Amino acid sequence: MSTAEDPAGPTRSRAATEERTGARRDRERPPAPEPLPHPVVDSHCHLDIADGDWLSTEDALSAAAAVGVPRIVQIGCDLPGARWAVAAAAEHDALVAGVALHPNEAPRLAASGDLEAALEEIERLATAHDKVRAIGETGLDRFRHAQSRTGEGGWAAQEESFRRHIDLAKRLDRTLVVHDRDAHDDVLRVIDEEGAPERWVMHCFSGDDDFARRCLDRGAHLSFAGTVTFKNAAPLRNALAVTPRDRILVETDAPFLTPTPYRGRPNASYLVPLTMRAMAEVLQADLEELCRAVDANTEAAFGGSW
Repeated sequence: MSTAEDPAGPTRSRAATEERTGARRDRERPPAPEPLPHPVVDSHCHLDIADGDWLSTEDALSAAAAVGVPRIVQIGCDLPGARWAVAAAAEHDALVAGVALHPNEAPRLAASGDLEAALEEIERLATAHDKVRAIGETGLDRFRHAQSRTGEGGWAAQEESFRRHIDLAKRLDRTLVVHDRDAHDDVLRVIDEEGAPERWVMHCFSGDDDFARRCLDRGAHLSFAGTVTFKNAAPLRNALAVTPRDRILVETDAPFLTPTPYRGRPNASYLVPLTMRAMAEVLQADLEELCRAVDANTEAAFGGSW
């Protein structure tokens, strides 16, 4: 059975995405942190991407549950990943799925003439199982767009794909999960022009307090990743500080964005407690109360419990 069909195996390897982090570093998997006092959900994870000392799906779910992270939103961001996410969510009670074309997929697919067919398959996958709760991650990525030198045609493909995903989320009543890298103003411009879905999430929120308020004014939940623990992330911590308690989510974006003190090592859902404790410190909040809020917020953001 191919890995794309088998929820126990990855569809991609770190080698395919190593460029995100540059030179290889210490890849030893971090130890498990102290469990949380109340369960929370990892609202954005890529279990299908292998990284270093890779965990099987079963081991990743078990390790996460042992520290108070019993549920995960598994995000597919290309066709193999989206197919995998649907199959994995159908197999594992702990998972729900998001399906979409990552903004960096759109120019490649447009160039080969395959974007329309890929969008049609995403729509089919979005209705393939009732545990597909999200359309995402979609959005805009100025950083990768600039690096790829795809020109205005590539940017137009990203924006068209984003608009199509917004429409799909609204038509199917799914949660929109937005990727935004160096594209704050353009993301909100497109959201304003298309109209925001009832539920939408700014994945791995990366803006400052002003941008946070602009997203919140449009009804977004803001999802904070391990980046909030980084030393150079003061503007991000300011954004967290102004976010109402009922709009805060937590995520890993695993296997990427491992929180301090293990930045650069493979990430996984069992490391969410490190980020949650850092968030509680920023907010001067009781950890258990914050966990309860984040858990409730995630259910609200993704259409109820599972």
